[in-house]
Amino acid sequence: MSAKKIAIAVFIVSSVIIILTLPTRSSGDDTHQLFYAIADEDDNIIRIRHTEDGRVVGKASYTRSINATGWDYLEIFTSIKEDDVMQAYAAGLLEGYVTADLINTHWYNVFQNFCDGRVYLCEKLNEFLWTNKNWVMSQVTEKNGSDAYWHQVGLMYKQLDGLYDGYKLNTKEGMQSLTWENFFWMNIQEDLFNLCDAFNSSHPHKKPLGAESCSVLIKLLPGSKELLFSHVTGNRYETMLRIQKRYRLNYKESKSSYQLVFGHDITFSSYPGFIYSMDDFYLISSGLAVTETTISVYNPKLWAYVQPVDQVMVFVRAMVANRLASDGLAWTKLFKKYNSGTYNNQWLVINYSLFRPGRKLPRRGLLFMLEQIPGLVETRDVTESFLNQTYWASYNVPFLPTISEASGQDDMVKQYGNWFSYKDTPRARILARDHVGVTDVPSMMHLMRSNDFRNDPESRCESCVPPYSAANAISSRDDLNDKDGVYPFEALGYSNKGAIDAKVTSHMTFKKLRFLAVSGPTWGTGGRLGEFCWSKSRFANVSHIGLPDCWSFKPKLHRWQWQN
Repeated sequence: MSAKKIAIAVFIVSSVIIILTLPTRSSGDDTHQLFYAIADEDDNIIRIRHTEDGRVVGKASYTRSINATGWDYLEIFTSIKEDDVMQAYAAGLLEGYVTADLINTHWYNVFQNFCDGRVYLCEKLNEFLWTNKNWVMSQVTEKNGSDAYWHQVGLMYKQLDGLYDGYKLNTKEGMQSLTWENFFWMNIQEDLFNLCDAFNSSHPHKKPLGAESCSVLIKLLPGSKELLFSHVTGNRYETMLRIQKRYRLNYKESKSSYQLVFGHDITFSSYPGFIYSMDDFYLISSGLAVTETTISVYNPKLWAYVQPVDQVMVFVRAMVANRLASDGLAWTKLFKKYNSGTYNNQWLVINYSLFRPGRKLPRRGLLFMLEQIPGLVETRDVTESFLNQTYWASYNVPFLPTISEASGQDDMVKQYGNWFSYKDTPRARILARDHVGVTDVPSMMHLMRSNDFRNDPESRCESCVPPYSAANAISSRDDLNDKDGVYPFEALGYSNKGAIDAKVTSHMTFKKLRFLAVSGPTWGTGGRLGEFCWSKSRFANVSHIGLPDCWSFKPKLHRWQWQN
């Protein structure tokens, strides 16, 4: 699926000219048209232009500042004058080119050893994913752009093609040469854990019992004066090579449509080599803000529903829904199609277009929730509950009784107690107690970065030695647990894992698709936990190439370069 390339890497002073061919589809046949890309190192912008008239097909602005802010920043813009396939490929090509070295580094830190000693498992994974890709592309080809859903699915795969080709264009001597399949694996990172479960593998990369640690709080301030939307990502610390991204891709709804998709402009937190968020945290031009926390599947019988055909991977389904949906109900209907049963989450969709500060809010449509497990997807309009309690929290435990029972979550409560319950797990109790103290964006950020595990009674663990856990906080710091401690299950113990960021937006900042964000493990309330430093940790053997040593960054509200 990759385009052929010719005469690449011609250097001129401070700029790089890359001659390449980009694929277009005309009359149903593959043709090629010649373009050139110019990278201007002075303003960190790279553009792809037509050779015929010089008009811009797409452009990218990339700012490297991870050592200063904890984040890099990437904006991709494509021209509405180009057909969608061209835009998708160009968007991927630009990103792959400007982030090639980071993609290589992220792969090395996170995925390098995934298949070591497990050749048979990875062969099964590749076979499954190849079958799935062939089925997906057969549907894309059959619909030929006439169906809005499959048109957008095809554009995701075309963007991934461009990402891979852009990376290959800028692969320097000494860099590992990744394959297209490697890029696909990066974008289904969380699905891979569940596929290991489905194959009944004892793979060491499988997540331990109860290991999810993302937190979400959506807060309505008194008098409806503001609506705050926040998310904390829980992950292993070697994943902290982070990029905030903005995709302004002017896709049409289908091949024959002149109507732009509702989600033609999306901002999100992400990683090198990903064409979606994975956290997931999205602010969308449709007026929707979308996020999730992952829920676990403890019922092994459900893995029989995970099949390589008639299913679409989560990263594709999420971005298709982000682009096509006009409201929360439409988003849930789009996302639930072709449920893969992998990377299972509680998704939350706020419709900011229905919010007017200080005005009476609608009792329906403002907040939708969706929960997915293998073989089952359930949705609810939870606006009424949200308005009545003035907040909605999510913390890796299913809300809906049908999902909780079918997933085996109820059985975990019976076996291990309230830590697995929806109402009484520690983070639920902390958010129920502390959301009333949120009065603005800074206080929301303060809550979402909070961790006072040695003193907070909700962080106590009576069966733990010592009798508390740094996992029992809104921003977990599992590296601060006692390495020689005693814990009833692994998620409460010592590990190279915790909250690696926090993001907050408000109605005011959402209007420009901006969000306040901080990267790295929390310092905790008042900074009393101390910053995380690789050099001072016990994780020297964990690959962390390209990452800052110490993480003491402050929240930053990034201003996107191309606002209009």
